[in-house]
Amino acid sequence: MDKLLLMGLNHKTAPVDIRECLAFTEADARMGLDRLAGDPAVEEALIVSTCNRVELLLVVADADRAVASAKGVLGQIKQLPLTDFEPSLYVHRGQDAIRHLFRVAASLDSMVVGEPQILGQMKNAYRLAAEQKSTGVILNRLLHRTFFTAKRIRTETGIGDHAVSISYAAIELARKIFGELSARQVLLIGAGEMAELAVEHLIRQHTGRIFVANRTLERAVSLATRYKGHAICMEEVADHLSRVDIIISSTGATGYVLSHGDMKGIMRRRRNRPLFFIDIAVPRDIDPLINTINNVYVYDIDDLNEVVDDNVQDRRREAVKAERIVDEAVIQFRQWYRGLGVVPVIKALRAKLHASARAELEKTVGQMPHFTEDDRRAMTRMMDALVNKILHAPTSYLKSDGCIGDRGLSLDITRKLFRLDE
Repeated sequence: MDKLLLMGLNHKTAPVDIRECLAFTEADARMGLDRLAGDPAVEEALIVSTCNRVELLLVVADADRAVASAKGVLGQIKQLPLTDFEPSLYVHRGQDAIRHLFRVAASLDSMVVGEPQILGQMKNAYRLAAEQKSTGVILNRLLHRTFFTAKRIRTETGIGDHAVSISYAAIELARKIFGELSARQVLLIGAGEMAELAVEHLIRQHTGRIFVANRTLERAVSLATRYKGHAICMEEVADHLSRVDIIISSTGATGYVLSHGDMKGIMRRRRNRPLFFIDIAVPRDIDPLINTINNVYVYDIDDLNEVVDDNVQDRRREAVKAERIVDEAVIQFRQWYRGLGVVPVIKALRAKLHASARAELEKTVGQMPHFTEDDRRAMTRMMDALVNKILHAPTSYLKSDGCIGDRGLSLDITRKLFRLDE
């Protein structure tokens, strides 16, 4: 475990201007992996770079030299003085590095807990490292276990089930009202950023036609073109209320864009079909009294924030289950890693005993000229079976969980007892 090392910075340790300066493009990552792979202190390497983190995962021969090399790669490739970013760096080693990696992949270390993008970004980083041939036995096993653990957390917990952004919370509410959103028509009033994000979420739900109204018609046409919708004048909004199902409003108006009086007769023309308002403007665009009309639903920014806050709490509760799964995965990987040191000793022990047995067999057979080839084969089979029986008990012990606490001592004694290093 002492050969594993993770160095990096993220949204908790570095401001956005530092993270921007150190963000790696694919070309940067390939260059960095090549430089690390050529360093005698580094045996394997992986670079993860997102908008919220830059991390280097290494298998090292010399930890101190590897850390210095990794810092040098960051500074040289991004042409940034070490003093600018060194205070933001963290270094995790061994088990702590493994746990950190599992938590990152499961989005437990993300700015928004439960966000799904990080796992895909880590898979891309691993693909790139594999292409550069900078990974080996340890990182290959570790990354596959990382992806398996993240998938298990997604399956067994609800960490990604609830909306934790304003725009997506609005869509979650709309789905509660309408069920399926397919074919539902949308009216976008104004061009606020969150309203645009909400429309993008709606499009993923295969909504119907989108109408865009804005104080400046040119801006409405631009947005409508982007969403393959239809631009209308602000004066046409009232006429379209009888046609659309979802209204997202985010203007910069100082008063209500739609008042309770504007809704007179509209629900009758709609034959009382539900109408859903998402008011993301501050100050509000939609008169809250409209919410008193039957089958009309008005949600403002405070309502949406309340939904988000509730959902954040739900994700935090699910994160407790996810942390338990991470701990289990760390233990399992630690057991596999510790087994790596056993294999060379068992191979050396087996080779030495078989070599000694063969030497004795040849000596014995050489003194018995009457032995036939069949006799020789029979003696060889007996010799192999005897060696395997002798090796069974020590091999089982070295591989067993009972050896974990003092495995290093057991391996050292085995080497000395059988003089494996001679």
